Amino acid sequence: MKTRAFFGNIAIALLSALFAVIIYSNYLKKEIVAKPDIETQKQNAIALLEDSNQVNYTQIPLNSNGQTLDFTVAAEQSIHAVVHVTSKYNLENDSYYQNPIYEFLFGDAQRQPMESFGSGVIISEDGYIVTNYHVVEKSDEVQVVLNDKRRFTAELVGVDRGTDLALLKVDGTDLPYIALGNSDILKVGEWVLAVGNPFNLTSTVTAGIVSAKARNINILRGQAQYTIESYIQTDAAVNKGNSGGALVNLKGELIGINSAIISPSGAYSGYSFAIPINLVKKVVADLIKYGEVQRAVLGVEIRGVDNEIANDYKLDKIEGVLVSSVTEEGAAKEAGIKSGDIILEVNNVEVNSNSELTEQMGKYRPGETIYITVKRDNKRKQFEVLLRNMHGNTKIVKAEEYFSSLGASLRILDNREKRLFDTDFGVRVVDLKNGSLKKAGLQEGYIITHIEGQKVQGIDNIKEVLSSKDKGDIVEIEAMHSGTRYIYVYKYKITLE
Repeated sequence: MKTRAFFGNIAIALLSALFAVIIYSNYLKKEIVAKPDIETQKQNAIALLEDSNQVNYTQIPLNSNGQTLDFTVAAEQSIHAVVHVTSKYNLENDSYYQNPIYEFLFGDAQRQPMESFGSGVIISEDGYIVTNYHVVEKSDEVQVVLNDKRRFTAELVGVDRGTDLALLKVDGTDLPYIALGNSDILKVGEWVLAVGNPFNLTSTVTAGIVSAKARNINILRGQAQYTIESYIQTDAAVNKGNSGGALVNLKGELIGINSAIISPSGAYSGYSFAIPINLVKKVVADLIKYGEVQRAVLGVEIRGVDNEIANDYKLDKIEGVLVSSVTEEGAAKEAGIKSGDIILEVNNVEVNSNSELTEQMGKYRPGETIYITVKRDNKRKQFEVLLRNMHGNTKIVKAEEYFSSLGASLRILDNREKRLFDTDFGVRVVDLKNGSLKKAGLQEGYIITHIEGQKVQGIDNIKEVLSSKDKGDIVEIEAMHSGTRYIYVYKYKITLE
């Protein structure tokens, strides 16, 4: 028995040794051999760095002609026309700093001018610059810095809150400017560049594609009586400081003004929105020529066409925009368009959503004639439409002329005046001359708080109301002034001259 146990232990030992040799030769030995020493690791790293010059990177996508896309030409043609915009404003115009607690703690001395930043695009060699309204909204002074570091003080030519656009002018000649493209022919999937100058360094360029067109994100709701949202959506990286910058195609043509992003954090997250250049062209032309944007009204209520509407109206195809009603004596009704018609085209440009229709209408003025193609009883019909303004006539509205007829200089209230009159809105009448305000009985020092029942937060509110009026119209304003013991409030009726 002892002999048998002895040989059994020897057999187990031999088998264990054999098993260990097999494991070593097949696994552990390979790992040890595969691990290089320190010097070999260094040589491998050097070789990897040297070989990186020979790496075949993924090529830039090809265009329809089979040629490699090149962004450098478009970038070179656009970066010098994009500027950095600095908007300076006083804290006393900000409601937060009008709080008496802030004033008690920090005093007037702490109210230093504030600055906000954005981008802008030079569109003419003589110095017209387009940017966003929200970039210069509170400005007392606007400065722009070119890509070559030249600095200019800019004049604010005009603004349009309904599209979030503003037009600046600098005193310069032979400035670098960007050619204007055609946003109507822009296609989803097309490559675009977003160019901005957010940090006052030099212009920066990012690339992406057109993700969608005619996007309405309701960002301008409540900003003006008439708003137009029909954005070009892209996935090019755009952040806050890029507002007012350029969206260009691969030809280097301006096809949009970058305006908004959708982001929980306020930083780029894949959704950027630009105002189409064809809409920008019209707004800029109006601001230069009239000082106000001229809005043409078709005189219809509309709804997007979906499957339910297509079934209700027995349409052969889901397309266009439904006319749910027409305004009496409006442009559409006068032309022969009826409730139940499906608007398909405006001047041969297809419209398949409410935002597409409002974008196209935003390109025209009262008094202009356009052609509307509709579907009626599943047959196409074309109508010649003479556009009108919001009052139902074809006149061009010149709010600046009516504003001048008031015969006074106006300014927003300072802190002391707001405390005195116990109001956080209104404008003060200064430098009163012969005009409609003086004829109505107002005097210098009066505070205008309401016009046509609307609060007057600034001079733009007055201009906006006047833009919807005609010569000879009567406008009601509410004003107050301080007596020896009381604050007196009156309503006045002024006649536009």
